[in-house]
Amino acid sequence: MIEFNYETDFKLTNETQLTNWVVSCIENNDFKVGEINYIFCDDIYLHKLNIEFLQHDTYTDIISFDNTIGKIIGGDIFISIERIRENATIFKSSFEAELHRVIIHGVLHYMGYKDKTKEDKHLMREKENNCLTKLNN
Repeated sequence: MIEFNYETDFKLTNETQLTNWVVSCIENNDFKVGEINYIFCDDIYLHKLNIEFLQHDTYTDIISFDNTIGKIIGGDIFISIERIRENATIFKSSFEAELHRVIIHGVLHYMGYKDKTKEDKHLMREKENNCLTKLNN
């Protein structure tokens, strides 16, 4: 089950489409959907979580708390809408494209994909792009 929660004025207009897309990406990677909560928030909200739980005094676009058990994907994915807007400008992307990339990025982490090394980042980007093509079809 995928749920979308809001700690900001932002609201998705296509929850059903995004749910179906995320489920499809998970299943296409031989995993199953457990409980995934997306929480959309602002910088201040996410910054507090980053300090409290990760001891990182920085702003970030996403923090994910992984509750995956075996092949059943689950967890809480916190996304800062302010960071998404700023990153879209920096990367010369649309807000929606950047939002979708971050939405699937959290789930890919739950499947074991990392982004610490250059090689890991490259593979993560390939997986993101593969999933993103399925959303736009």
